Amino acid sequence: MDTWKKRTKAVHAGTRRSQYGEVSEAVFLTQGFVYPSAEAAEARFENLCADEFIYARYGNPTVRMFEDRMAMLLGYEDAFACTSGMAAVSGALMAFLKAGDHVVSSRALFGSCLYVLEDIIARFGVEVTLVDGTDNAAWDAAIRPETTVVFLESISNPTLEVVDLRHVVKASHAVGAKVVVDDAMATPIYSYAAECGADIAVVSTTKHVDGQGRMLGGLIAGSRDLIRGPIEAYLKHTGGAMNPFTAWTHLKSLETLDLRVGQQSATAMAIADALDGHPKLNTVRYPNHAAHPQCDLARSQCETGGTVLAIDVKGGKDACFTFLNALNLFTISNNFADAKSIVTHPATTTHQRLPQDQKDTLGITGGLVRISAGLEDAGDLIDDLIAALDAI
Repeated sequence: MDTWKKRTKAVHAGTRRSQYGEVSEAVFLTQGFVYPSAEAAEARFENLCADEFIYARYGNPTVRMFEDRMAMLLGYEDAFACTSGMAAVSGALMAFLKAGDHVVSSRALFGSCLYVLEDIIARFGVEVTLVDGTDNAAWDAAIRPETTVVFLESISNPTLEVVDLRHVVKASHAVGAKVVVDDAMATPIYSYAAECGADIAVVSTTKHVDGQGRMLGGLIAGSRDLIRGPIEAYLKHTGGAMNPFTAWTHLKSLETLDLRVGQQSATAMAIADALDGHPKLNTVRYPNHAAHPQCDLARSQCETGGTVLAIDVKGGKDACFTFLNALNLFTISNNFADAKSIVTHPATTTHQRLPQDQKDTLGITGGLVRISAGLEDAGDLIDDLIAALDAI
């Protein structure tokens, strides 16, 4: 399987067939498992193996199949599937931290990630230092010998800043800190966390994996020692395990993941090309587009910039709302990476509760729009966007 390309891994990796030899993966909707004897129950609790299960919060055959497939897809040894992307983020951080530890993180993060760091983890006596993720010198200055975890979004949400992941990993590992990367924007197909040496990759499977607006899910991938050690210990006791039906739905979605994400990424680039230089926009941001200030770094780390771009509409919130309300094909929602194209106004939705000075620092202006490219025809989407800009 190591020689398979990602498209093949997404269809076949980690397959477990029951005694019936089914073609489509089986879904095991059970919370518990039966043992042939009391002695067998004792033995299984004492020495749980990869294909043995005791309780769905600890593991399930369908979920394990999904975990194995995702681990291989992301380039890691193992994975733990969670109830949501944020369950994966918080679980990956909490599993490694205790009072007195130090975390360094990029400040350009999804609003809930900032809340976990600044409000939850800090409440339990963990020191958190936020830095400009685009500044390698800032990482070097903030990472100290006592730093335990370094956290970042490989491509930030929603401003699409790009972190020099190899540099951050090198600086972190020099002091023994673990690197946890939120890979939601990079996508599971184009993820480069493992290639750059990150210890843990966190994925919101709600996004590209499901990709059709149905299921919440998340996943933590890493070495077997980390996943079946502190990660599993934390999550199985705090109840963050994925539902088997969600895992089964995700398994079916993985069969088309490469095709969907490849097309959506191409559409995102086409939209960036079409909107670049538009007179009613201040900026167009797509990581691999020449207009992005970190284009060279983005291209050196990944062949695409993902399925999401951002624009800044001249005239602030009022002009922006006129633009959003004039769209016909795009759905106004706070999700991204769906088969349907979505627009989001972060300043009033996903990042609404951030103080204004923090929004200003992050570049979350009244005119900022996050655009998630779906599977519609790229030309139709571009026509819709330009017509909506004309309405301002």
